[in-house]
Amino acid sequence: MKFIYDQMHVCRNSEKINQTAAKMETPLHNPELTGRQCGSKVSQMIHAPLSVIWSMVRQFDNPQAYKQFIRSCDLISGYGGAGSVRELRVVSGLPGESSTERLDRLDDDLHVMVFSIVGGDHKLLNYQSTTSLHEEDGGGGAAVGTVVVESYVVDIPADSCREDTCLFADMIIGCNLKSLAKIAEKMACCV
Repeated sequence: MKFIYDQMHVCRNSEKINQTAAKMETPLHNPELTGRQCGSKVSQMIHAPLSVIWSMVRQFDNPQAYKQFIRSCDLISGYGGAGSVRELRVVSGLPGESSTERLDRLDDDLHVMVFSIVGGDHKLLNYQSTTSLHEEDGGGGAAVGTVVVESYVVDIPADSCREDTCLFADMIIGCNLKSLAKIAEKMACCV
């Protein structure tokens, strides 16, 4: 089954992000789906250096640094590298209270992070997220910012449909990326 996704671009320069997103039509963000799975890809242009953004994204043990729906995070296995497992407590109002997640890949050279949800009291079964960062230049080699792309694949719950499942995940990811942009751009102003 071909990967089906909706692109939700939350940015100031949609033409630039569309060009960058088009370059990323690779297996990294377009995995094969099986059975009752769905997936999507959300992109965000952030006007901050890649190094500032990556310093936050790569912290598997501190996702609450920019993910506003997380109340707390405890590393229950590992030291923050591939194979580490974290236990998240989410804020009230969301369906579920906890999520257990495993870091599958952390590539500091390619700026790629992949994690899977392996437990919790929610409906996101077989969820896997891939986040990648891509420096964007304005021509002449001058960096203008960083495009962050987060894609995911998840099983569609029996009591739900593809559209509702993707809508929920896209909304959470979109809010997280907006928060990341706000924090990173503020940090970049102070550097």
